[in-house]
Amino acid sequence: MLGKRLIIAGLMASAGALSVPSVMPLFAEDAQTIEQAISSAERPDTDRARDADRKPSEVLSFFGVEEGQTILDLFSGGGYYTELLSRIVGPNGKVTAHNNAAYLSFAKNDLKTRYENGRLANVQSLIAEADDIHLAPDSLDFVMMTLTFHDLYYHSENWPEIDADRLLSELFKGLKPGGVVGIIDHSAKTGAPLELTANQLHRIDAGKVITIMTGHGFVLVDESDVLRNPDDPLTISMFDASIRGKTDRFVMKFKKPE
Repeated sequence: MLGKRLIIAGLMASAGALSVPSVMPLFAEDAQTIEQAISSAERPDTDRARDADRKPSEVLSFFGVEEGQTILDLFSGGGYYTELLSRIVGPNGKVTAHNNAAYLSFAKNDLKTRYENGRLANVQSLIAEADDIHLAPDSLDFVMMTLTFHDLYYHSENWPEIDADRLLSELFKGLKPGGVVGIIDHSAKTGAPLELTANQLHRIDAGKVITIMTGHGFVLVDESDVLRNPDDPLTISMFDASIRGKTDRFVMKFKKPE
């Protein structure tokens, strides 16, 4: 990366003060790669329609996704982020798109279209229950969890209970030293009980995520407000028509210590 020009968005200098944003500096080549992935004419129209709400440029820049990385997209669903990650890491990188049986049941039609004719050649599919994933030690640069951390604590007849501790320990083992876990999820009120938020509201208190992740050895690097919505009451289900697609969302970057 020597010789790359740094982009530090939003850097402001005045007569006696310098204000630096919380997002990490991004190399020019990496920023360009992310923008090219988002603007690719090969992306489905349904993905493009989601960009305004999901803000993938800001999110993926914040997480520091780069060409050549090895990535696990955990609970990848229909593959919105999988496709972007695939285009960013390029032919020298690899993306594993994970789904469990429950996710696969509603995403299979989207996945068939997304992967047909080998259009994402550097993506491999992994179908497994979340606590039955087996990762090679120190093999991943990045793990992405999009709107699914609360699902580790959700359970119903159609969603088997997950051993979250086992999964998070496996992620810690699988990440390289300095590797990143990027987490986006629907916000719940501070201190709201996990049983309520995960099972009824499909949300989670951001503070609980920090406690859980640091308890498994991860370090919180930074947080971003890019997906915040102060008009979200935080007390209704994310499926409620009045808020669906517009929830207040926290974005957190954790890493495995080097």
